[in-house]
Amino acid sequence: MPNSPRRVLITGAGSGLGLALAQRYAGRGDRVACIDLLSDRAEAARASLPGSGHLAHTADVADDASMQALAARVAQEWGGLDVLINNAGIASANAMVDTTMEEWRKVFEIDLFGVVRGCRLFLPGMLAAGSGQIINTASFAALAGAPGIMSYGAAKAAVYALSDQLRAEVHDRGVRVSVVCPAFFRTNLMDTAIADEKTRARVVRWMEKSPDSLGSVADKVFAAAERGEFLILPTRREPGYWRLKRWFPQLYFRQLVRRSATR
Repeated sequence: MPNSPRRVLITGAGSGLGLALAQRYAGRGDRVACIDLLSDRAEAARASLPGSGHLAHTADVADDASMQALAARVAQEWGGLDVLINNAGIASANAMVDTTMEEWRKVFEIDLFGVVRGCRLFLPGMLAAGSGQIINTASFAALAGAPGIMSYGAAKAAVYALSDQLRAEVHDRGVRVSVVCPAFFRTNLMDTAIADEKTRARVVRWMEKSPDSLGSVADKVFAAAERGEFLILPTRREPGYWRLKRWFPQLYFRQLVRRSATR
């Protein structure tokens, strides 16, 4: 039987992982709403997708009114969603003593409250329908406990906790929840990051040396989400690191501190 087309909304779909996932869902035959802060990127993403019936919309996940306008358009055009991918985010890389409250507020408004806004606006329709899926993009920073990424790591850890709680809250109501926690791979993450130039250049080097490509990460995320997995670790080394931290936390911590000191 052919796949039944679903209504899929992806924030941050104008580039990177969001765009790669949009291509995979469209390739399956789904209709995709490409949401981005920039209208030209949203429209370019929509135009690049195979199939028909896709949408392009500009929205700021950090703004209540903007997200409410997005929800109103989706309701008008589609009548609801089957899959919500809260993917939009911003990176930061600063030690606690170098952070500002402005940084903390900006990162949390986008990375955490952007997810909260998406869930609050679109989950009620899924619960009413008795079906749906929410996929939240966090980061391995949510689990790693690594230094030097204070606001980013804390915001992504909150996304993980939110997803974990939401999964339990809706598990018997037909809605599946997944959280995606990749480490570095080659993408444009640092283009908008809050970091000094030295840190930005160092992270870009790590991304360039990553054994994972954007395509391989998107393939793993899509396949795992289709299987309904909760915690998705789509980069090659991170499942091992996660097991090490859970089973041998002191050994993991010593290795983390040693690796951090040599970077």
